[in-house]
Amino acid sequence: MASASTGQVSPKTLRKVIVAAGIGNFVEWFDFAVYGFLATTIAQQFFPSGDASAALLKTFAVFAVAFAFRPLGGIFFGMLGDRIGRKRTLAMTILLMAGATTLIGVLPTYAAIGVMAPILLSLIRCAQGFSAGGEYAGACAYLMEHAPSDKRAWYGSFIPVSTFSAFAAAAVVAYALEATLSAEAMGSWGWRLPFLIAAPLGLVGLYLRWKLDETPAFQAVTKEHAVAHSPLKETLRNHGAAICCLGAFVSLTALSFYMFTTYFATYLQVAGGLSRATALLVSLIALIFAAAICPLAGLYSDKVGRRMTVMTVCALLIVVVYPSFLMASSGSFAASIIGVMLLAVGAVLCGVVTAALLSETFPTRTRYTASAITYNMAYTLFGGTAPLMATWLISTTGSNLSPAFYLIAVAVLGLAGGLALPETSRISLHDVQGQEKSASVSAEA
Repeated sequence: MASASTGQVSPKTLRKVIVAAGIGNFVEWFDFAVYGFLATTIAQQFFPSGDASAALLKTFAVFAVAFAFRPLGGIFFGMLGDRIGRKRTLAMTILLMAGATTLIGVLPTYAAIGVMAPILLSLIRCAQGFSAGGEYAGACAYLMEHAPSDKRAWYGSFIPVSTFSAFAAAAVVAYALEATLSAEAMGSWGWRLPFLIAAPLGLVGLYLRWKLDETPAFQAVTKEHAVAHSPLKETLRNHGAAICCLGAFVSLTALSFYMFTTYFATYLQVAGGLSRATALLVSLIALIFAAAICPLAGLYSDKVGRRMTVMTVCALLIVVVYPSFLMASSGSFAASIIGVMLLAVGAVLCGVVTAALLSETFPTRTRYTASAITYNMAYTLFGGTAPLMATWLISTTGSNLSPAFYLIAVAVLGLAGGLALPETSRISLHDVQGQEKSASVSAEA
């Protein structure tokens, strides 16, 4: 299995760790994607009114509520993960997440219980956001603390693989349901099916996580009696600068991810004039492409280091984002695919190096707490607001290309933050004292 002193883990165990870490992340993002794809149907079931636009706005407002609870979940589960371990905490997050998602699938609609339906939907979404706050950073830490130091980004790339695969699966499921079911069947029971998928996936994920051991790094901290008693206090006292610097880069990860996965399908329709089905197809092709190149991005980051990867991805996005939006607004199917794929490369590189940096930037004793705070704050501020900001910029400036300049500005911010961090691609995640020193933000870095 693994040695807490050396961190040596067998390839067989690593494969199990990848699946166990990835399945919870898949459930999390599958739910978020399905909710977005089925927003119009959900609006009819839970917010019936004479104004379809108002109902849709209320549906997206409930969607946004989940983001508001992510930082709270990150703090709660982060502290828990640093005190009782990664394994047990991740078992809790997947159980809560899968359970809440399944409840949406069986939730009575407005026609059945009136105003209690949207209230219950809002409460369930809060629970989902809360659990999601502890999922991604914890899954990254769990995987990274098992992986060999020279291949952390490659192994960690399978977390973004599960993310992009979840969006692709959600797009396929949503399209298949709408293509095969009548409007009546879709409104009656069809929309429930994707949410009910979370139940068996969650049980499988819970079983896999419970069967595995605690990470070698956390075992080492426990053995040395170095577990943090107040991880939040210690995080804020010792790692504020690192959180700000890494948070600046993760903001670019969040914005590029949501621009690519969530907003671009709308942009292809509004600016490019593509039909909803065609835009969905373009997005699906790009999502499959993104999932496929994640391991390649991991290999690149392990070879050249984290700082070079940060420079590469920021420079790449600054260069390609304008032509990407330009091609996506052309109305051409082929040009749209190329444009979205250009943005996908940047989003993938960002996501892969972020998965590694979240664990490498902070020491083992506060890694879960610090990385969860960093990740969730950036995603709440820049990811959750990405579609809103893009729409506002277009309406304010009158230019369909204005979101591209917003992304360029955040890329400059991300570059500054990322380069303020030291090189961490070869540091040990098992030497507590040594890593405290090497993971701190250095002015000379």
